[in-house]
Amino acid sequence: MKIALGSDHAGFALKERIKKFLIEKGYEVLDFGTTSEESTHYPLFAQDVALAVQKGEADRGILVCGTGIGMSITANKFRGVRAALCCNEYMAKMSRLHNDANVLCLGDRVLGEDLALAIVETWINTPFEGGRHAKRVELIKNIESGCP
Repeated sequence: MKIALGSDHAGFALKERIKKFLIEKGYEVLDFGTTSEESTHYPLFAQDVALAVQKGEADRGILVCGTGIGMSITANKFRGVRAALCCNEYMAKMSRLHNDANVLCLGDRVLGEDLALAIVETWINTPFEGGRHAKRVELIKNIESGCP
């Protein structure tokens, strides 16, 4: 699985830890930045990761900022991206099982590192359940297309 990563300055440290974690687990990682804790603008990195997922250059994406809120708002502007802001393992599991989320958003300032890595691992290892949930994801796609 190929995973696109992105963060702003507030999420940089956690992004770097997640990158190391993913590489150790054998995943291919595309790091879209940022590259330091110097102040920057989260929408730019959310855009790059969302486009990589949208175009199929990455199977999934993970975005980190201070709270994860700005990243999730931005990533969800892109057709085909279902970004989920998760603050615990249950939310991560359900975002995959029921919503087929393909981008995970995390907040470095609201999560400890151990919890964040547990969320990432749960999210990556949880498959989409399909079934009745597939119809709901299809409805989301129709709404994106402007014809619910």
